[in-house]
Amino acid sequence: MVFSSNVFLFLFLPIFLTLYYLCGNRYRNLLLLVASYIFYAWWRVDFLALFAGVTVFNYWIGLRIGAAGVRTKKAQRWLLFGVGVDLCVLGYFKYANFGVESFNAVVASFGMDPFVLTHILLPIGISFYVFESISYIIDVYRGDTPATHNLIDFAAFVAIFPHLIAGPVLRFRDLVDQFNHRTHTVDKFAEGCTRFMQGFIMKVFIADSVAPIADHCFALSDPTTGEAWLGAVAYTAQLYFDFAGYSSMAIGLGLMMGFRFMENFNQPYISQSITEFWRRWHISLSTWLRDYLYISLGGNRGSTFQTYRNLFLTMLLGGLWHGANFTYVIWGAWHGMWLAIERALGVDAAPRTLNPLKWLFTFFLVVLGWVIFRAENLDVAGRMYGAMFSLSNWGLSELTVAQLTSLQIGTLILAYVVIAVLGIRQFYSNPLAKRAPQAKAGEEGGAVAPLGAGTAVAAAAAPAYAVVLGRTLVLLLFVASVLKLSAQSFSPFLYFQF
Repeated sequence: MVFSSNVFLFLFLPIFLTLYYLCGNRYRNLLLLVASYIFYAWWRVDFLALFAGVTVFNYWIGLRIGAAGVRTKKAQRWLLFGVGVDLCVLGYFKYANFGVESFNAVVASFGMDPFVLTHILLPIGISFYVFESISYIIDVYRGDTPATHNLIDFAAFVAIFPHLIAGPVLRFRDLVDQFNHRTHTVDKFAEGCTRFMQGFIMKVFIADSVAPIADHCFALSDPTTGEAWLGAVAYTAQLYFDFAGYSSMAIGLGLMMGFRFMENFNQPYISQSITEFWRRWHISLSTWLRDYLYISLGGNRGSTFQTYRNLFLTMLLGGLWHGANFTYVIWGAWHGMWLAIERALGVDAAPRTLNPLKWLFTFFLVVLGWVIFRAENLDVAGRMYGAMFSLSNWGLSELTVAQLTSLQIGTLILAYVVIAVLGIRQFYSNPLAKRAPQAKAGEEGGAVAPLGAGTAVAAAAAPAYAVVLGRTLVLLLFVASVLKLSAQSFSPFLYFQF
């Protein structure tokens, strides 16, 4: 089941919210857990046992670590055991096929028989719920949160359906108080509805409209320079509006239930460095990698070389987290390399002035990275890069002209207009802090304006009539998006595959 489906919009969500507000506070977490398991089982009921098993295992490990004491040797042994089992589960389901295929490619060159392994199906959302489980037991070990004895609350945290499939990557320590006590108000519910509709518009109205452009260009066997660049910029817009749209919908659903999740995007395409980009893009993952991987590797506590190495390895492993493909590994290495270079050059990750050349160079680097991120394999990536830099033919083939519609191209142009306008407004109205703060969830705030984080200040300062007008426009666009959804085929979120 996905948010952008009629089953979710007109069956699952209304029934759940009705039951949620009819039952008392005592049973709401249990209802949330049951509903989340139904939501997950809608895809495949057999993988629900794996999901529940991982949850119960980490709950038990948390209790063992808590009983052993903060940062004790015994607690460390329990932590290593728990993380090891979690990574084995993730490794088997996500990387076994990739490992066997890579192994067989090597042995084939020596004329040896290949190793046969039955194809393993990747459980949806496994990367997210395993990462969240690991962060919980690490936090218990570090003393950042006590081990919970409430299995229902912990299971509901891992399974809560708004963020279950594609994030944000949440942390138990940030939400534990909200599971014990959260407020339910008309204003918060209305804010949640607005955020959900904004995300729905981003996904269905924009991302799904530009997706055919990217799909067509990446599928061409011999793209022109113009087609390769068109496909690259189309995917750059599609991925942002798809993933940021999902995050906005997840935040909105959380607000409807009284939860306030952390923001996951902060106008990333306004960035003037790759370092700044990772403070604005997929914030929950970048802060997770920083706190649980980069710091665990040593962070910047060692030599200069070790700091650069840790940055590079963090992004390399972050790329591998996205999928079992050399394309993701190279994409992670690409970003890790630039993070290390920028740190060596002392690049300002929170600039106060907009430098068009720095912005253009950063956007160029990001787009180049998205090409290999999107490509099915290295051959497709090589074909796209070859066309992009051959600079031989900037035109579009007759096939492309016939395939693409003016509505799709118009939506792509509109997408970048929206990115530019809201990005520049965000840059000047609420600039990044010089040092990245610890990402937190649960902080109360005002109404959030369209397309992501960092706009709450502007929204709260807007006149009442502007708020009403904005919400009316969002409602009309939401209705149009629902009608569009009903007329198109199934369209899952891009990050479901991770």
